[in-house]
Order: sequence, then structure tokens, then C-alpha cells
Amino acid sequence: MTHTLILGGTAWLGREIAQQLVEAGEDVTCLARGDSGSVATGATLVRTDRRASDAYDAVRNRTWDDVIELSCEAGLVTGALEALAGTTPHWTLVSSVSVYASNSEADADEDADLAEPTDPAEYAHAKVAAERVTSRAVGDRLLIARPGLIVGPGDTSDRFSYWVARLALASHEPVLVPDAHGRAAQFIDVRDLAAWIIAAGHLGLTGTYNAVGVQRELADVLAAAQQVAGHDGELISADDDWLVAHGVNYWAGPRSLPLWLPRSADAFFQRSRQRFLESGAMERSIHETVHDVLADERIRGLGRERRAGLSREDELRLIGELSER
Repeated sequence: MTHTLILGGTAWLGREIAQQLVEAGEDVTCLARGDSGSVATGATLVRTDRRASDAYDAVRNRTWDDVIELSCEAGLVTGALEALAGTTPHWTLVSSVSVYASNSEADADEDADLAEPTDPAEYAHAKVAAERVTSRAVGDRLLIARPGLIVGPGDTSDRFSYWVARLALASHEPVLVPDAHGRAAQFIDVRDLAAWIIAAGHLGLTGTYNAVGVQRELADVLAAAQQVAGHDGELISADDDWLVAHGVNYWAGPRSLPLWLPRSADAFFQRSRQRFLESGAMERSIHETVHDVLADERIRGLGRERRAGLSREDELRLIGELSER
């Protein structure tokens, strides 16, 4: 039995890691406030505010095989390192491909230039700073995982699940999509990412890895979502200039089309995964992921208010305007 401390563990990825560890018969402790949700059944929650001076008192004198850090907030990252780094044989930091300075070069690997962390309020800058301070404290015991877009059941960002949910909701009616020609899409199922993080910890794997899925065509992703959803209506494609002119946003957030990026940033979805594959990473099929996402979306409500995407009413209005051109 291994003993793993997850710094966090009550939100999406952290809970999936904890759940898989528990199911494998491992000992799992999650150090968190618990505001993001409950821990996986069988895991131990140490409820604490990581900003408190005594935040790590309950865990600092235990022997951990692996510590998994999910945060990039400077105070939380440094506090954990000061308390635990000196006695932990393996440390995993979950970072992001957002750390890279440029998204203009397809197939760029882990040695590509990073953003300079001048603004800790910026997500990418905070992730770079977390990598640097952790590397200084942990040295050659450190594993840095840089996932791209994480998808799968339970995702609340709607950056992937929007499409299969919208196609299922529309059924026989049209759905507005961006011009997918020549556009890439790259993502990793949360369950596959969690499984790799766990296996890497057991193996003592160190170094930096782009934890990303296979590079796909956006058109193929939309087609898979359409097939799984049983949608037989028309996909109405709009070009970038028209969408932007009509106030539709790239990528995520209100009034957006998820997975749609400016063509200048297309390499964000084309990161090299060679090192990740060589480490033993496995990936389930896109149809399995989309099927499970749709099942989860049906439970939560296909027509619910979303953090990303268009409302159905707004979408139909835009389709009407597009047809009048």
C-alpha cells in the first residue's frame, strides 16, 4: 500500500485521482478546505485552510510516498514545499500547457520557451512560477505534468461538453459551429490523466511531460459528438470574421463557441506528446469519452445555463441572421 497526500482533492481532477487510488486499495489523504466538494469515499479529508500557519501540522510528521500539488497559488505552493518537500521522495506538480510563451509552433515539446511570470494574477504566469519554485525545492524528485484541455464526465467548464449536449438538445434542428476546416483539437480525458499521474508516482517518474491527447481535427471531434448525440440536423458553419463581428467569443466563457481558437493559436491544440507516450500513457477512444460526457450531461440537464457556449435562443437567432446574408 502506498501513502499519497493530495493537496486539494475535493474538486474534479483531484477527486478523480483520489477515487482511483482508493479503488486500487491505496491510502489517500486530501488536505483541503473542502469547499469544492466531498472527498472520494474511502479517502481521508484533513480539513484546513492552507493559508493558516498550522495548515500542515496534521500531515507533516507522516511518511508520504507521493505528494500531489494541484494549486498554482504562490502562498499555497510555497507553504506546502516548506512543510513537506524535505521528507517526500516523490512530488507531483500538476501544471498546464498554458505555461508556454507561444502557441504558434505545431508539435512544440516540453523544451519550448515558457512565459515570463511577471503577473501572478495571470493563470499561465502563476503556473510557471509554481514550476520554478517547486523545482528549486524538490530538484530531481519532481514530476511536472502539463495537461492541455481536460475533458470528461463531471467537467463544469463546458469547454468540451457543450458540443455533445447542444447536439443532443437540438436533435433534428440546426446547430451553429465555427469553420472547422484545418483546425485542430487536443484534449485528455480526466480519467486517463488521473491514471497516468498515479502510475507515474508509483514508478517514481520525474521530469516534465505534456500530458495531452492525440491531435485531432476539430471537424472529426464535432462529427463524433454528432454521432453520439444522434443529431441529424444541419451543422451551420460561420467564418471567424462573422462570428467575431456578431459578438461570439473564442474558446470559453459566456457567448462563446468552445474549442474554437484563433488560427494564430491553433498550435495550442498541437503540442508534442511523444515523451508522454514513451512514459506509458494510455488514452481511451473519443467515442467513449463523448458517450460518458453525454450521459453526465443528461443528468445535469442539456438545456441548463452554461459557463461556456451560446444559449439555444441566442444560437437560433444567430443562425437566422447568418441565413439572411
